[in-house]
Amino acid sequence: MTQPAQPAQSRPVRHGSPIDTDGPRVALYSEEFASDPHRVYREMRERYGSIVPVELAPGIAATLVVDYRTALRILHDPEHFPADSRVWQKDIAPDCPVLPLLEWRPIPTRNSGPLHERYRKAMVAGLDGVDLLALHTTVGQIAGPLINSFCEDGHADMVGQYAFPLAFAMINAMLGCPPEIGQRAAAGMAAMFDGVNAAEGGAMVAAAMSDLVSLKRADPSDDVVTRILQHPVGLDDEEMQQQILSVFGAGIEPLSNLIVNTLRLMLTDERFAAGVLGGSLSTRDALDEVLFVDPPLTNYGVTFPRQPVLIDDIWLPAHQPVVISFAACNSDPAINTGEYTDNRSHLAFSAGPHTCPARSVAYLIAQDAVDQLLDALPEIQLAVAGDELTWRPGPFNRSLESLPVAFPETPPLPVF
Repeated sequence: MTQPAQPAQSRPVRHGSPIDTDGPRVALYSEEFASDPHRVYREMRERYGSIVPVELAPGIAATLVVDYRTALRILHDPEHFPADSRVWQKDIAPDCPVLPLLEWRPIPTRNSGPLHERYRKAMVAGLDGVDLLALHTTVGQIAGPLINSFCEDGHADMVGQYAFPLAFAMINAMLGCPPEIGQRAAAGMAAMFDGVNAAEGGAMVAAAMSDLVSLKRADPSDDVVTRILQHPVGLDDEEMQQQILSVFGAGIEPLSNLIVNTLRLMLTDERFAAGVLGGSLSTRDALDEVLFVDPPLTNYGVTFPRQPVLIDDIWLPAHQPVVISFAACNSDPAINTGEYTDNRSHLAFSAGPHTCPARSVAYLIAQDAVDQLLDALPEIQLAVAGDELTWRPGPFNRSLESLPVAFPETPPLPVF
């Protein structure tokens, strides 16, 4: 077994708090970070070790964990690292761009103990009821018309014309959500993830969720929302709205990013593109590599210690955000071998009690979405140089502004 990397001899052991650190913090919201986060992660590890002082937004201090084993220790210890942010948010301005994603809500990811168990039971029951075979059919029904909308043009943007509308439609289908309500929720979630007009985005999502809960109470069906509503834990309207919001938040943006990042890998990496065309590598292999290297949520798994905790010779202060860098931990030299095929040890879906319960659903949708596109347009290629692609800035997401592609003009697919 690979042994953990030893701290560099030139790096002194620090016993202070990363919140009170001297010198500038690493700004996770900057365009510079978004353009090359892997370089920044390497520099973080060389300078600070496993615990890094960062800013999530201007003036919003946090601690970023970039060591794989340290991340697992924290993610599996909700007693010392609970997810409840209520004490922290008392001192945060209402217009803080990251507040909508970090503030306390009655959902599994922002609670520990009995409340976490209550909310997670309902959420898992809602998602476990999804018929994966039927879901496979639904992906095809949604992907076909989307591909037909641009296949005769010979060019398209895979973000705006394919991945995002597909993820949007799939989450709506699973939830039994009408498109109009889903559209409002998706626009609000995009604002929350980007940290731009986040408060307005949060209000937009809340209103959409309220309308959806009212609709499903009046007209239940075989969908995720109805199953959560009917669960024996008996969630009230506010709790229901928040559960659905968390499905949208963990579904549309990250799922769209996963599809796009996988396509980018397959279209820009000659090693991988050759493998796919030659049949030696599968779309699932591409997905696994993306989940290691460019996971759709790069930094999350946020916790707020109840009291100061000593981790790796660093005191983490009480009630301040500790953020797990899934991307940096996945590339930790102590565990990363560069082999991604059939390797599921990444942290892209988090770990411990807050592991994403929709892992199988996400894999299926993303894989089918990519396969549908490549089957329909086998000669598809990137329309610009890979280094011309622009990444959206944001402390939590790994998402492209656009993914322009070109292909021979192709007749529409038959749609059944």
